[in-house]
Amino acid sequence: MNSAIRVIAFDADDTLWVNETYFREAEEEFAVLLSKYETKNKIDQELFKTEIKNLAIYGYGIKGFVLSMIECALELSNYNLPQTIINKILDIGKAMLAKPIVLLDGVEEVLHNLQGKYKLIVATKGDLLDQEKKLEKSNLLKYFHHIEVMSDKKEKDYRKLIKHLDIAPNEFLMIGNSLKSDVLPLLAIGATAMHVPFHTTWVHEEVSKVESDNANYQTLTNIKEVLALF
Repeated sequence: MNSAIRVIAFDADDTLWVNETYFREAEEEFAVLLSKYETKNKIDQELFKTEIKNLAIYGYGIKGFVLSMIECALELSNYNLPQTIINKILDIGKAMLAKPIVLLDGVEEVLHNLQGKYKLIVATKGDLLDQEKKLEKSNLLKYFHHIEVMSDKKEKDYRKLIKHLDIAPNEFLMIGNSLKSDVLPLLAIGATAMHVPFHTTWVHEEVSKVESDNANYQTLTNIKEVLALF
């Protein structure tokens, strides 16, 4: 492991706690609500297209997802959607926001062991209020020196973060579940990254086999494996 590392950043959703599972469940509920208008496959495709179209407007997170569900439902129903369906979509979103925080195996053990040896931060994207609430409910805030809720996770965003931390790229390690957001941009700017896959990944976060095969990063089956490397 790079001995120069001073700061270790952790992604939040699906790295520290369960998140994407709730989106898959919500998509299933949404498809059932709209089953009279289209097939499940078509509903899934149209919702994804609407989400991607709206990313630049709403950003990442549950609230943008709910707005995209409503927009998609209106279009699929030819704007004849009953008010009751809109209410049910809003209820799906509220239920997602109220979900308990379920920490992934080994997370607290890793943070406890690394605290004091490195500066630990959270580098996540999503809705600021929602991410702050999740961090508070997680009881993990005590481990972190800094929380960064990013609008996106591209090379320029990480360069800005590293500059803010007043360190060099080779002193920064990112640990996360997304190759697209948590690994490849870091490698491109000279930082280190570790991939801890989650069992389900949003299609938007997937990368090609060529991209992943040509990158120099370490994949862990469990976040606890980090401890053996330091």
